[in-house]
Amino acid sequence: MIPGNELVFCALGGSGEIGMNVNLYGCQGKWLMVDLGMTFGMNEYPGVDLVFADLEFIENERENLLGIVLTHAHEDHIGAVPYFAEELGVPLYATPFTAKLVAAKLEEAGILDDVELIVIEDLEQFQIGPFGIRYVPLAHSIAEGNALVIETPYGRIFHTGDWKLDDEPQIGTPATAEELTAIGDEGVLALVCDSTNVFNPSASGSEGEVYKGLLEEVKRHKGKRVLVTTFASNVARLQTLGDVARKTGRRLCVAGRSLDRIIRTGQACGYLKQLPDLVDIEEVNDLPRDEVLIVATGGQGEPRAALARISEGTHPIKLEKGDVVLFSSRQIPGNEISIGRIQNRLAEAGVEIVTDRQSLIHVSGHPGRPELKALYGWLRPQILLPVHGEIRHMKEQARLGRASGIPKAVFQKNGDLVRLAPDHPGKFGEVRAGRLVLDGDIICPADGEAMVMRRRIAYNGVVSVAADHKGHVEIAAMGLPLDEDYTEFLEEARRDVAEALHKARKADRDARIEAARLAARRAATRWSGKKPQVQVLLLED
Repeated sequence: MIPGNELVFCALGGSGEIGMNVNLYGCQGKWLMVDLGMTFGMNEYPGVDLVFADLEFIENERENLLGIVLTHAHEDHIGAVPYFAEELGVPLYATPFTAKLVAAKLEEAGILDDVELIVIEDLEQFQIGPFGIRYVPLAHSIAEGNALVIETPYGRIFHTGDWKLDDEPQIGTPATAEELTAIGDEGVLALVCDSTNVFNPSASGSEGEVYKGLLEEVKRHKGKRVLVTTFASNVARLQTLGDVARKTGRRLCVAGRSLDRIIRTGQACGYLKQLPDLVDIEEVNDLPRDEVLIVATGGQGEPRAALARISEGTHPIKLEKGDVVLFSSRQIPGNEISIGRIQNRLAEAGVEIVTDRQSLIHVSGHPGRPELKALYGWLRPQILLPVHGEIRHMKEQARLGRASGIPKAVFQKNGDLVRLAPDHPGKFGEVRAGRLVLDGDIICPADGEAMVMRRRIAYNGVVSVAADHKGHVEIAAMGLPLDEDYTEFLEEARRDVAEALHKARKADRDARIEAARLAARRAATRWSGKKPQVQVLLLED
């Protein structure tokens, strides 16, 4: 699909889920991509860590793709870059902090010299074909969160990226109400807007309030070792914790490679200059318990992160009964079980746990309803296009926008082609929008045979059968609940398979294999109630 004399929008990821953001704008035969993110594998993808949007549509149109503009450096906006940027073969555009983190990813992948990365040092407009782009700084839970003003021959787009309103942002200077109102005065055709927190009736809150909450909480725990877990990418929170450590007379220690990387990158870009000197991990246990403030990764339950290993007692940093862990981060849906495991281990060890439900030690990086309404009023768009959310989030934001006076709200989901101009805005077609997974070292379809088979094995186990033409049969099983009856099961299954092969001895090879498979599976079902996958190896001269 080549866009004509029109302005078209299409999301390949991030519309229908929170994460994996990939957005396309089409105009006068050309496409512009905004963000190239990923999400993390969950239970539906056994053995998979990373999940990507399927880019088949734009890969087929790559000769018309002009560039990829990155709004900010969260993984759900840049995480797929090292896996697809070289193949797409177009320049990447980013502000300095985001560019440094992206460059590190490209270097790790060995493709830094093969991908053009253009750093936008200031906020002046730059041109990419028919698209004029200008970064607009907005507050978010990372340095250099940006919206985009996209100028086209058919109207102006305000693409929010991830954002919030914050009167005390700690890091960076977001656009003011006056500056956003001025953009609205110039005319905004469409607002493409983050939907994540649309059900929150309150504003997201300020990082300045978090500073006060963390300061009060750390002061409350005199004589105790205090560990704070937060998102590594939240540069403002790291600055806040540095200030809290200084104010409470504690030395600061960070535990986690991603924290080290973010601090280095932030300082190289002019942030975190006032961060206190850090204490080495190996020295922490020699310091008095109330003279150190530890910042650790792993608040989402990641099994290899610092907090998980600390809770297991396998990390150099040790926590004891009476120590305190502050969860200065929100619980991402889907992580509840893994977070609960860590919190239970900490609680069993006598460690006190404090979350944002008990104390103001975290605020969201996404706008609640009051902030959304404020932005609507400043920009006054003709069209609202909700993105970055599950279906329920985007539907609700469409309702909120219409109730707030926006003339037209267009609901869309991954793969929908939406014409924004000219004429009446709305969906006019669909393209493929699936998922890919990084499975080991291979990127493959999320709904492919390998993943389907792995799910079946995970649920029901596997039985392997080997037989020769003389009637010898060997069987092994994995994943069946037959610990006490395993030997007896094998004996009966061997007899069943041997009998089935004998009866089918005059049939062709495929029929004999199928007879052996069914016999083994029926035996497994009788003994366990499970219906395992059965693999048959028929040995013949």
